[in-house]
Amino acid sequence: MIDNSILWLIPAREGSKSIKNKNIKLLNGTPLIEYRIKSALCVSKKENVWVSTDSEQYASIARKAGATVPFIRPKKLSTDTASSVDVVLHAMEHAKKFNKE
Repeated sequence: MIDNSILWLIPAREGSKSIKNKNIKLLNGTPLIEYRIKSALCVSKKENVWVSTDSEQYASIARKAGATVPFIRPKKLSTDTASSVDVVLHAMEHAKKFNKE
């Protein structure tokens, strides 16, 4: 059953210290981020599956996979020291603009 009241947020920043561009590395010909998007789309509609990224390339891949990318995350929220909480709070501010909680 799809619950249309839940907003699914998938964070995917371009920079990674461990594996460069790990979110878009291919696994069986599919970018890793697409697996997360497809899982979320199984339980929610496209409008409620958001990707928060600092990369236009990642945003394009996410959109092709069926996710919504309503904004490009600021670089200050995409550093190694950026807090996940701050990333979520940033997305929540944008959600209010779309009448979502």
